[in-house]
Amino acid sequence: MRAVVNAIVEKAGERGPLEGGCFLYHVRTAAGEAENHFIYAVSARLGGGGREDWLTTIEPFSTTGIGSLPHTDVEAAVELVLGSFDIPFWPQLPRLGFRELMIPQYSEGMPGLRVDEARGDVSVVRDEEEIRRFYEASGEGFRVSISEDYARGLHAFLKRIEGRSFDLLKGHITGPLTYTLGLQDGDGKPAYFDEELREIALMLLAAKARWQIDVLGKSAEEVIIFIDEPILSALGSTSYVGVSDDEALRLLTQTAGAIREAGGIPGIHCCGRADWPLVLDSGVDILNFDAYEFAQTLGIYPAEVTSFLERGGIIAWGIVPTTDDIGQETGESIAERFGEAIDGLSERIPEDLLLRNIMLTPSCGTGSRTVEETLKIFEILGELKESVAG
Repeated sequence: MRAVVNAIVEKAGERGPLEGGCFLYHVRTAAGEAENHFIYAVSARLGGGGREDWLTTIEPFSTTGIGSLPHTDVEAAVELVLGSFDIPFWPQLPRLGFRELMIPQYSEGMPGLRVDEARGDVSVVRDEEEIRRFYEASGEGFRVSISEDYARGLHAFLKRIEGRSFDLLKGHITGPLTYTLGLQDGDGKPAYFDEELREIALMLLAAKARWQIDVLGKSAEEVIIFIDEPILSALGSTSYVGVSDDEALRLLTQTAGAIREAGGIPGIHCCGRADWPLVLDSGVDILNFDAYEFAQTLGIYPAEVTSFLERGGIIAWGIVPTTDDIGQETGESIAERFGEAIDGLSERIPEDLLLRNIMLTPSCGTGSRTVEETLKIFEILGELKESVAG
């Protein structure tokens, strides 16, 4: 596999466009040594039509994380993220309290919201007056902030990076499917099944994504926003028979579109096995999946995955486990597992595309692990990057 990586880099020595929307530019270091860097032209909507108005520098094997950390020391979490990843992200800290969980964290501004921290419950009731005020405030491209009460890691991160400059930073929102299927209405039913509440939630999440792009963009050339959709792996089961593929696709497509229209790069995270053709057709530029457990599931859809990569899409491999399996893994074992996964997929998907349009991440957030396990996960990820891209 390393030989293939080297061959791709050598191929890049030819100036001009490469396959898959990848272009090459040359820079010279202070020491006078020539370096090659890949620039990926990410399409406006990967379902069709190219995007020519900007290019974003996401180098192959760039590392980032998913979101959650187990820390209760906010500053320590921020420093760990800034010191561990090529593309830093603001840390979600669920152990600080109920408001930091993935449904409550994005609920501020939802009309009819009811939060009972003592019971660990968040719900929404139909309040026509609050709904009216929400519509009045929700003009085109409106923003809704996430307060420090709901995201201490975010605000500590913003303070820490003030005055600094990054090529890329990453934020995240809970996806509209996971959010509306996890938020209950006054009758104890998922808000998803109330058409108006579902649409309001979609608008709210898009507004919070826009706000993140604004505040993170003060310190970064480009901002990636991951749409966290763990519920995708459960769609199609008896628990969610009322969720149609068409509506799921609409919600994802509109969320990705809102992120792009605000100047961000939309990605999606799913930590299980999902309907990959649906996900790849949603207009996201980055697919992040649990490659530790489900790498070969992409091979079931070679045409769709190949088309996604050829249009400039990036697959972010969640190859370092955030489950109990981390106890038995080492840098060497993960590198071997990654190589085997690439070898297996390359039987159906071109290997040069897999290795060129690639990022590396943990398989999911580390909020359920210990701090020590989190350090190990991040260290192994860095070792893997060095072994395959160094």
